[in-house]
Amino acid sequence: MGEISIKINIADRIYPLRITTEEEEIIRRAAKLINDRIKEFQENYAVRDKQDLLSMCVLHYATATLKAEEASKHEDKDVAKKVQQLDEILSDFFSE
Repeated sequence: MGEISIKINIADRIYPLRITTEEEEIIRRAAKLINDRIKEFQENYAVRDKQDLLSMCVLHYATATLKAEEASKHEDKDVAKKVQQLDEILSDFFSE
């Protein structure tokens, strides 16, 4: 669980990081996703400024995160409701 130094390239800039060995794979995958999304935005929109592309990328991932959080909350409510229904059924069964 030691720390390592890596360099991550995002939007043609190098960022030196000190991370744990467990984080390395996920950080490299995240950087690749960001660079792929930037490339997609460059190809599909008439945007060349890296700052604008990074802003579009951040907006994309922030929106996706918020949607996932909302879906998770909805699923949690559904699970809680089903657990409550099951508890009521079991309570009725055992009280007879």
